Amino acid sequence: MLNIVLFGPPGAGKGTQSERLIGKYNLVHLSTGDIFRANIKGETELGLLAKSYMDQGNLVPDEVTINMLKSEVLKHENAKGFIFDGFPRTNAQAQALDAFLSSIGTEITMMVGLEVKEEELRERLKKRAEVSGRPDDADPEVIQNRINVYKNETAPVKDYYEKQDKYIAVDGIGSIDDISDRLYAAIDNN
Repeated sequence: MLNIVLFGPPGAGKGTQSERLIGKYNLVHLSTGDIFRANIKGETELGLLAKSYMDQGNLVPDEVTINMLKSEVLKHENAKGFIFDGFPRTNAQAQALDAFLSSIGTEITMMVGLEVKEEELRERLKKRAEVSGRPDDADPEVIQNRINVYKNETAPVKDYYEKQDKYIAVDGIGSIDDISDRLYAAIDNN
């Protein structure tokens, strides 16, 4: 089973590249944002619990998040693998994910990190704001804050997978096709 954590800062191209990886390797895409929205809309027990935290402006606890993710993974018994998008965001989440996957006889195969310099990220996010109309991508202060939150809170998860020899850095600069080709090579050569 091929289980990939696609990693990188805002604007690195994770969304674009995850779609290509899903198609090439026949993976199930697990986006925590999508899972939250589906559970809240479906008014599942976990969705209502998550909503109660979100309505108070609090982060959804790791336990609730991992339980939603477990439920989603278990819906796909015959999956060839998964691509995890937006998860794990902390070392505690990475440990919980490892424990869960181990309990069902699999593990994270690799974390593939799209590496892009900050100046390029800012330019990409500004362009994305123009194309997609996402106002959060247009404000330089919001952009910088998102990059800072990534560096301070999410980037340490890279160290967690590096210690397991599962982190693969991929140059995230160039054409979409060039970046895809580098990702495919990194995955195929692992």
